[in-house]
Amino acid sequence: MERFIENLPPMDLMRSEKMTFVQLIIPVESAHRAVSYLGELGLVQFRDLNADKSPFQRTFVNQVKRCGEMSRKLRFVKEQINKAGLLSSVHPVSGPDVELEELELQLAEHEHELIEMNSNSEKLRQTYNELLEFKMVLQKAGGFLVSSNGHAVTEELELSESVYSNNGYADKASLLEREINSGPSNQSGLRFISGIICKSKILRFERMLFRATRGNMLFNQAPADEEIVDPLTAEMVEKTIFVVFFSGEQARTKILKICEAFGANCYPVPEDITKQSQIIREVLSRLSELEATLEAGIRHRNKALTSIGFHLTKWMNLVRREKAVYDTLNMLNFDVTKKCLVGEGWCPIFAKDQIQEVLQRATFDSSSQVGIIFHAMDAFESPPTYFRTNRFTNAFQEIVDAYGVARYQEANPAVYTVVTFPFLFAVMFGDWGHGICLLLGALVLLAQERRLKSQKLGSFMEMLFGGRYVLLLMSLFSIYCGLIYNEFFSVPFHIFGGSAYRCRDKTCSDAHSAGLFKYRDPYPFGVDPSWRGSRSELPFLNSLKMKMSILLGVAQMNLGIILSYFDARFFRSSLDIRYQFVPQVIFLNSLFGYLSLLIVIKWCTGSQADLYHVMIYMFLSPTDDLGENQLFWGQRPLQILLLLLALVAVPWMLFPKPFILRKQHLERFQGRAYGILGTSEMDLEVEPDSARQHHEEFNFSEIFVHQMIHSIEFVLGAVSNTASYLRLWALSLAHSELSTVFYEKVLLLAWGYDNLVIRLIGLVVFAFATAFILLMMETLSAFLHALRLHWVEFQNKFYHGDGYKFKPFSFAAINDDED
Repeated sequence: MERFIENLPPMDLMRSEKMTFVQLIIPVESAHRAVSYLGELGLVQFRDLNADKSPFQRTFVNQVKRCGEMSRKLRFVKEQINKAGLLSSVHPVSGPDVELEELELQLAEHEHELIEMNSNSEKLRQTYNELLEFKMVLQKAGGFLVSSNGHAVTEELELSESVYSNNGYADKASLLEREINSGPSNQSGLRFISGIICKSKILRFERMLFRATRGNMLFNQAPADEEIVDPLTAEMVEKTIFVVFFSGEQARTKILKICEAFGANCYPVPEDITKQSQIIREVLSRLSELEATLEAGIRHRNKALTSIGFHLTKWMNLVRREKAVYDTLNMLNFDVTKKCLVGEGWCPIFAKDQIQEVLQRATFDSSSQVGIIFHAMDAFESPPTYFRTNRFTNAFQEIVDAYGVARYQEANPAVYTVVTFPFLFAVMFGDWGHGICLLLGALVLLAQERRLKSQKLGSFMEMLFGGRYVLLLMSLFSIYCGLIYNEFFSVPFHIFGGSAYRCRDKTCSDAHSAGLFKYRDPYPFGVDPSWRGSRSELPFLNSLKMKMSILLGVAQMNLGIILSYFDARFFRSSLDIRYQFVPQVIFLNSLFGYLSLLIVIKWCTGSQADLYHVMIYMFLSPTDDLGENQLFWGQRPLQILLLLLALVAVPWMLFPKPFILRKQHLERFQGRAYGILGTSEMDLEVEPDSARQHHEEFNFSEIFVHQMIHSIEFVLGAVSNTASYLRLWALSLAHSELSTVFYEKVLLLAWGYDNLVIRLIGLVVFAFATAFILLMMETLSAFLHALRLHWVEFQNKFYHGDGYKFKPFSFAAINDDED
């Protein structure tokens, strides 16, 4: 058996890639090129040798600052392109490579040019807005003013009495009018201020003027004909033109201060209509000139931004890569001669030849006289975990990694999760109608894979697209389990032939609940359709799904324990095999393996034995006669034997391992006590961590407590985990009953009416209930429960999950993170 296992070929993804700790000694002249080539390869994880230094104390801090400044300028350009409503080229334009120094100069020129254009554009826009406001004030305010001949122009808007409720105001206003009508304003002492203000401020503005002048003013307003662009926010703002009539210099000062406080723009309007017309003509001619200038400026700016946009993605990638290269170079140390950089890190063993080839190319391309030294070293820390996944296995690996990254070279649950996860989901979601709906969704995602991969997706859509292959397998297994349950939107079909049951006479054909008898071989695949609607449907399906859940749970937990054996064997830990794997297998199968055996025997023989009674009295009174609950000969002595084995397995798990570890430690360090006692504290401080680890005291109590916790957790977990698998039965039943309720109480009920509208409403309600409750909420619920069964019930039997991911220096990963 041992030889057979050793001769088995290695399984992909079962173990993480073998890693090696390497050291690179790179001449300064080829360092940048070497690190850049390694970034393109993406198979070396550098270790920070300057962790004790701040970012400002590192060697290449100035280059990093330069790259950061260029990134800021590129972001500014990108904002300007987006603000202008232009699209930058997503795919980099092919062209000659640009050096970083040249790009820095170009970006400085582009930024200066854009800032200058923006400044000029803002000034022109402000002038244009002022002229536009002046034009509207001239046009509207003229309606409130009186000509020199003494007749009033139309469109006068007086202050409402209801707003201010001032008893004497109406009389004052009429006096004011009489004074206006009597002659020009400069002769009567009346003056006015005209201007424009935001519509949202007009009520507060009017109230403030009224209070400041104590009602001794006439306020007229009219909405502006056009909205004006705010140069700061680039939004259209509604404005209102106003004219305030008053008397006295003190009132004028107050009104001007209030206008300034409210951000109102005041414009001088002559009383003479001829002058007004002349000024309006001048303003209109200047507005047309400014419009042409603004349009020409926008065209020039858009042309400049478009030319930059073609190269923007390429430049951003270049700057991002250069910054990453210098950040990585800052993790390296200078050697004693200051002519070489020394770097350390991890790489997969299979990549050593590729890395050496890349380093040789870097030496040749940089015309360096000295080659790069690349050699393996011993490391005392645990290597990182690296699994080579593809687009199919990546999602399943992410599900496992969300719980915890695998310890270096330990068994990877993702290998089995590829099949067990979608299958356990389908056990809870079994309906081949709903499975087909999920399959269609998965096929749409797969058909649009290339297009969606290049787009920036939302968080939900990105998660859905990342798990497209998980969704595909979940839908296929749901169709399979739905065919076993014989449910299509809760409706059974005679897909695999006729039912094995029929009525005894014609009277029971309509009732479909009693009088059935078996007249032929069992239904060839899945549940017989005759069970649907019968009185014993729920007890039968409950019994079937509950027992099936226990069988699946015990099988998966046994798989987890078997994987712990392969882990112990891989790491050559015979203690874990003898004193952990063996008692765990014995304990689990003595109780719940035996229960699974009873379930299978009961199914095969058709016995009416009560398994609850058998399992309970196996503990309470194992020597009693089983009576009608006996399923096979020799069952009682077998139960006693299994009970004794389960009792023996607990101390077998608990006691031997800590004592054997203590004995091994004493034998290993026997005769070294004098050496340890002779070591001073000063020597311990000088010694490296690796040497100091040998002097650590063996803590027996800590190991014993850890083993005790592990043993208690397994014993209690064997019971609770088996019970936890009953969620497969509960959720499957809930899904089936919900489907039945929606079908019978919504669709069939609506179809019972001879009314097209009611039928359509019933169909719409059924479709929405199926889509949102059964296909969305139930899918999420079954997904989370399947996740729980894998993370807790399956993985805690063997999986440590305390490793750390291999994160190589890679340009591809940098680009993905930025996106």
